[in-house]
Parts: sequence; C-alpha cells; structure tokens
Amino acid sequence: MSLVSKLPSVGVTIFTVMSKLANETGAINLSQGFPDFDCDPALVDLVAEKMRAAHNQYCPMPGQLALREALAMKIERLYGHRYDPVTEITVTSGATEALFCTITALVHPGDEVVVFEPAYDSYVPAIQLSGGRPVFVTLRHPDYRIDWDEVRRAISPKTKLLILNSPHNPTGTIFGPEDLRALKDVLTRTDAWVASDEVYEHIVFDGGRHESLARDPDLAARTIVISSFGKTYHTTGWKVGYTAAPAAVTKEIQGVHQWVTFTVNSAIQLAYADIVNDDPDCAALAGFYQAKRDLFLEMMRGSRFRPLPSAGTFFQLMEYGDITGEPDREFAIRMTKEHGVASIPLSPFLHTTTAGTVLRFCFAKKDATLRAAAERLCRI
Repeated sequence: MSLVSKLPSVGVTIFTVMSKLANETGAINLSQGFPDFDCDPALVDLVAEKMRAAHNQYCPMPGQLALREALAMKIERLYGHRYDPVTEITVTSGATEALFCTITALVHPGDEVVVFEPAYDSYVPAIQLSGGRPVFVTLRHPDYRIDWDEVRRAISPKTKLLILNSPHNPTGTIFGPEDLRALKDVLTRTDAWVASDEVYEHIVFDGGRHESLARDPDLAARTIVISSFGKTYHTTGWKVGYTAAPAAVTKEIQGVHQWVTFTVNSAIQLAYADIVNDDPDCAALAGFYQAKRDLFLEMMRGSRFRPLPSAGTFFQLMEYGDITGEPDREFAIRMTKEHGVASIPLSPFLHTTTAGTVLRFCFAKKDATLRAAAERLCRI
C-alpha cells in the first residue's frame, strides 16, 4: 500500500533526539526545556485533593469554568484586558495544542502566515497541515530583534496570521512597548490575525516587563493569546495550556479543539484554578530563574563559550565559534558524546537562514546540575 506523507520533511524533533542521546550517554541534559526539580508539593496535594473529591470524569469541553474564571481575573489584573471566561477562554492540552487549534481554525489552503525565525518547531508543520504557506521574517544574530520594515515587506493580501513569541524561545529576547506600537502600525494595513505565544510570560529578567498583546485593546481585538502552566509551575508533563481571544475566533478554536482532545484533565485544572487565584502575579518566578541564569553565566565565565543576552525564558544562547567551526547540530551531538553535556542546536528553529555557531542551553535545572555542566563545558 502506498503512503504519501503530509509532512515529508519532518522527522523526530531535535528535543527528542538530544534528550534520547543524553539518556544513552549519561550526559547532563541542558537540552530539552524542562526542570530537573519537582513542582511545589502543595500543588501535587491539591491535585490529589481534587481527585479524591471525585473530579475524575470529563469536564466541559472549553475547560473547567473555575479555571477559566481564574484566568480571566489574572489576565485583567496583569494586563488590563477582561476576557469573558465563558466565551473567550479555552483550556487545551498544552500550548502546542492551543497553537495547532488556532492555526487550524484560521488558516485555509493558500493563506500566508508570517513566522519569525528562529521559530519554535511546532509552528510550521501546523501551518503546512492546514495548506498554508509560511512566510519567514528573520530575527538576526546577535540581538534577534524584529526588523519591522522586513515585516512590512512580508505582508501581502494573502496574509491571514502572524505568529509572535515573547519571551522568545530559543533566543531569550522580549518585546518592548515599541514592538507593540510597530505591530499595530503593520496590522492597520491588513485583515490578519495574530497568535501570540506567551508561555514564558512570568520569566522576564533584569526588571523587564512582559508586554502581552492583551495589554492593548486594539491588538487584543485581533489576537489569540496563548499561554500555559507548565513553565510557570514546573509541571511541563501535565500539558495544560489555554487560549484567550475574542468570542468569534474562540468559537472556531473550540470547534477544532473538540475534535483534537475534547477536554483536559479535570482535577489538574481545578488545582491550577486554586493556585492562580491564590497568586495571580507569580512575582517570585522571575527572580528564581534569573538567579539560575546568573549562576550559569558566572560558572561559564572561564569557558570559551560566549553568552548572548537572555532577557527572558529559561534558555541561554551560547556562541561556540572560538572552539570550532563545526555545524551546530554536529557539534551538539559530539559535545554530548565526548563532553557529557547535551544542548540544542539553533538550526532546527531556522528555515531560510543558517544558524552559525550557536547552541541553546536550558538553565531550568538544580544549581548542582548547572555547576556540574558548566565545569564540563569549561574544559572544552
């Protein structure tokens, strides 16, 4: 029987490849973006409490109302925009499902989607599966800021969607107020929607502020804000995310969501609702991860790696050109095997440009893990 792939150029993700290699070689895994420490035991107790209270069956397709109400409160408190929890918020199986449902709901065959590269690897396959065409705008090394003139040149009458990500994975850059102003100016000449990937919203460093697109009423009116709980609460394996968007597009997103997962773990949603209501600001998280970033940078000071600025997320880009000119994927694999530290090469995030000599390291790890990894890296 013949089989024609819908995604012929897509293999196993680089995150799976590098984590598998780290496990096989016993390397320290600074590749895939997950903590090597556990979440707050109080959150686990809350989930168990909800399970013992018999919240173990299907909940409403859009999500537990208690969680949607908590999210509406939190977003209004932090960003000043009020979403209707009944008609404008959808709980999904992680931000990846939220992105897939958003793209599937909006993009039709022949539509164009502006993607900023380096780009998280789930964006382009979802566009292609919907018959859309990605149009790439490059965030250029070393500062990876958006060139809004390039964005204007990328816009066409076929542009249906722009996908933005701040704080940005993998580069660690964040939007400033000037980016929101430039985005508004660009959008005045289009009918395009915006999908804003904001999963690292609480991990912003050095006194910076997360510029959610929900902050601006004009942008909020044409934006699907996407976030999740995994990065905020150290629970990446629980896979719970959400969209916040105008009611009309939320209806379309839910029309896709109901055929993808239908609904998400009931007890975990209710536990998150309690946590969000208790601490909507998550004010301690940025300092927690900034301390880890700073520790990693201090420990790497004696290495031949050169750090690029990280203003948010829990990732640090490192230049390795003083060590070797090898392509990034080859060097990342060799470094894992020979030096016992796994990282992520930048090239899988790129589609139209070359990566240069840059690797991504995840510092969402125990301090002892970061020290041990840096000690090995400093010997290279």
